[in-house]
Amino acid sequence: MNRIYVFTGKGGVGKSSIAAAHAIKSATEGKKTLLVSTDMAHNLGDIFERRLGKEAENVLPNLDIYEIDPEYVMENDFSAVTKYLGNLLSEVDRYGLQDMGMIPGMEELFSLLKIADIYNNEKYERIIVDCAPTGETLALLKFPELLSWYMEKLFPIGKVGVRILAPISKLVFKVEMPNKNAMNNIEKMYLKLIELQELLKNRDVTSIRIVTTPEKMVVEETKRNYMYMNLYNFNVDGLYINRILPKDINNDFFNQWIMIQKEYITYLKESFSALPIYEIPWYDEELRGEENIRRIVEDALSGNEVFAKKIITERESFKQTETGYQLDVFLPCADKSSIDLYQATTDIVIKTGNFKRNIPLPNILRNYVVAGAKFDEGKLSILFEKGNDHDE
Repeated sequence: MNRIYVFTGKGGVGKSSIAAAHAIKSATEGKKTLLVSTDMAHNLGDIFERRLGKEAENVLPNLDIYEIDPEYVMENDFSAVTKYLGNLLSEVDRYGLQDMGMIPGMEELFSLLKIADIYNNEKYERIIVDCAPTGETLALLKFPELLSWYMEKLFPIGKVGVRILAPISKLVFKVEMPNKNAMNNIEKMYLKLIELQELLKNRDVTSIRIVTTPEKMVVEETKRNYMYMNLYNFNVDGLYINRILPKDINNDFFNQWIMIQKEYITYLKESFSALPIYEIPWYDEELRGEENIRRIVEDALSGNEVFAKKIITERESFKQTETGYQLDVFLPCADKSSIDLYQATTDIVIKTGNFKRNIPLPNILRNYVVAGAKFDEGKLSILFEKGNDHDE
């Protein structure tokens, strides 16, 4: 089965170099590999010292690299959808805002849809994704679920409702409702979003890899990143500690940094003991060019089964209890005091830190209410019991 490996982490920790090292290792193993960047500040071309265009380009035997331009992808791969969006937002020009760019989140969405199309074409055995910094990566990965949730809420009116509302919307609000063809496109896009969700959360297909450095602020963000990935039900199966100083520098200034790094490396290993952990040394020169990137392969990746399928994190799950049902959501590294949850009609909303997630309830639980919750050893368990109004 073809696989996708997504590399994420705080900005500046070296995600691109480590993703590139995996791509070179994969190609060397004889696997047809694509290294793709979804970061708007692309630097794969800089790493491989190549000027890249709008499509994937071959740089080594079995290795292509691709810096996604979401606007180009929208215009060339999803023109029908973008045409409708253009009509919907045509009134924006009246306010002189036409240069603001595309709708927030659209870059992430179309980048992911492009990756899904590439995966489904089965040209590549391994797709390695160099993502933007943590916050943008989380936005990228959660966006398909979020948008599909909104589409479920907004489009049950169906084509009949659209036909009735279209003249009113155009007359009163100066907004053009989607016509029949556009509705078909929206429905197709909705199905694509569902497919995309399943692809990203399929533990047999997609692996999330977190890159960090042994520094206090980076370590704390790494913990939050890991928690958020679990909140949204992604499988994190690797941690990379980058830029580890050599122990034999014999310099008072660096000796202090070595002691600090040692402390945080130990802390990371304790906090992420369930994950495979890879240690990557600090290099005394810029990691540009194939030869320099191969140093990472030789120093940290050779001899390791870095492409093996590892299902580490557990899926959220509903299970029946003696008094009702229980939903388990895994939130490792979470602070109990920062977790909030509430029931909103047909959803459970879980909020921790700056992120929240709506989890739709199965139909069987529509007459149940939250009876309690507990958080223990990284697992949030939410208990449901029959509501009083529905007791038999």
